[in-house]
Amino acid sequence: MRLLVVNPNISGEVTDLIRAEATRSAGPSTELIVRTAPRGVEYIETRFESLLAATAVAEVIAEHRDELTGGCGVDGVVVAAFGDPGMPALKELVDVPVIGITEAALCAAALQGHRFSIIAISDRITAWYRECVEHFGFGGRLASIRSIKEALRGIGSVQDDFRPTLVELARLAVAEDGADVVILAGAPLAGLAREVASEIPVPVVDGIGAGVRLAEALVGLRSGVHRAGSFAPPPPKRRAGLSPALDAALDAAQLAAGASAPAAGTTAGGRL
Repeated sequence: MRLLVVNPNISGEVTDLIRAEATRSAGPSTELIVRTAPRGVEYIETRFESLLAATAVAEVIAEHRDELTGGCGVDGVVVAAFGDPGMPALKELVDVPVIGITEAALCAAALQGHRFSIIAISDRITAWYRECVEHFGFGGRLASIRSIKEALRGIGSVQDDFRPTLVELARLAVAEDGADVVILAGAPLAGLAREVASEIPVPVVDGIGAGVRLAEALVGLRSGVHRAGSFAPPPPKRRAGLSPALDAALDAAQLAAGASAPAAGTTAGGRL
């Protein structure tokens, strides 16, 4: 099994954290292809930054179109940023499972307890995270979102700089908010759950680990692909200004779904 894991942030340090935790989490027969967004922001903290990241992630996926359509056997995609930039829309682009680490972490938490809390690296990020939880249908099970209040020295050093703070926030979520499970949110915290699990009295979920393991499970289920319904590929229509890779990926998705081929003589960037 091969999984494409995309960091929607531009930080190479965060990609290294993602790669390390994804490698620890993956099964022995799973091969990982880890990529970093080619443009965007160092770390995603707002809705608008998520919007910027979504297109970057779509283009990374599109660049692997041949592999995702069977050429080299990429079996699934993991969008490795909390908040799931571009999700669930990215499910419309390819025929393999596309998993965001937020939805994966929420599902993993829901399987291990009734109420969960999210521990975040920024206070600014909490309103958007709450919207994400509600969007995925878990709003009634959210005990709290607690966050670091101080400015970050660097996105790659959050774990080292704030480990005691993060552990204390998790403990407070259990003691004061009634959390049965704690989610350490965001790729900058990838791998920390393993290190602090013994210091927190409830299960601790890592989004990267949850995303990789659930992607493996969905690939193994072989449930089929979206040819109809709300996640079918977008219907053919005129479009302009897309990258060649994204343009080709849309063509491939539409043709695979049984849509008619683009009109003869059209070129990338303008189609009927």
